[in-house]
Amino acid sequence: MISKGHKAYFETLLRADKNGEVCVMECTDAKTGETVIAVCAVGRDANGDFQMTPLAKMFNGNPYEELLPPDVETLQ
Repeated sequence: MISKGHKAYFETLLRADKNGEVCVMECTDAKTGETVIAVCAVGRDANGDFQMTPLAKMFNGNPYEELLPPDVETLQ
């Protein structure tokens, strides 16, 4: 089951994309120290400075090798 929080992040991503307010940004993973690419919504703070809100991380490898599809029986 997809959580309400994940659904909300996805809706934010869709709105940001519709408004042309999406970017990819090179970041450092806080746990591993690895360089990762994050998909971010772009906004402005109260001072008018850019504010990036990370919504997702891109795969460094082949996603078809890193993920398994859901069990079809659990979707029914």
